[in-house]
Amino acid sequence: MSARRHNGGFTYLTALFLIAIMSAGLAVLGEMWETSSLRDREAELLYVGNQYRLAIQRYYLSGPQQYPRTFQDLLKDPRQAGIRRHLRQLYPDPMTNSSEWAIVKGPDGGIMGVYSKSEDKPLKITNFKLRDRDFENVGKYSDWKFVYLPPSAGTAIPATNAGTTPGAASPLLPGATPAAPATGAPIPPGMSAPGATPSAPSPVPGFTAAPGPAVPGPTPSSTPAPGRP
Repeated sequence: MSARRHNGGFTYLTALFLIAIMSAGLAVLGEMWETSSLRDREAELLYVGNQYRLAIQRYYLSGPQQYPRTFQDLLKDPRQAGIRRHLRQLYPDPMTNSSEWAIVKGPDGGIMGVYSKSEDKPLKITNFKLRDRDFENVGKYSDWKFVYLPPSAGTAIPATNAGTTPGAASPLLPGATPAAPATGAPIPPGMSAPGATPSAPSPVPGFTAAPGPAVPGPTPSSTPAPGRP
């Protein structure tokens, strides 16, 4: 009788142990499934949010540069005569399972961007694409703002005089007098300081000037002067 009780107690403990292991395994599987599901919803949020951003960009660039007033304007552009769609359909927020999005207002009062109303902490905090680089290390999904900003005007580059060399002197106007060099500045060869008397060229060493041709003088007249023999 005691042996049966002992075996029954051992079987009961074994069953409890197996149940505990299975519960722990199910908990791990449930956590893994929840994490995987959350990552899928994050990926869907990135896709849907960028679909809205691209639609806003198309709307802005396809006519007068203004943002849409409502989401319906993205489905059918009221500025066009025909049917012009910038978005195939209105997507719900995958994080809240709601069709309502938080809106970023543009300078003209239109819809410049959208973002989720979820205040949960995201799993993905790094390795975003370049278009989503502002989402890195943020604390909640509502910080993922899918906004279209038009390219800003470039800064004008100062113009330079064509055909001139940096540091070269500017050409003189007709009739202008060249400025005198600064006091103490070296005078280039072949030039003299303003107001100085030109000096004779120095003879070249070892060179003797050749005598010039003789200039004929006046020839004495052979006619005697009057009153003289």
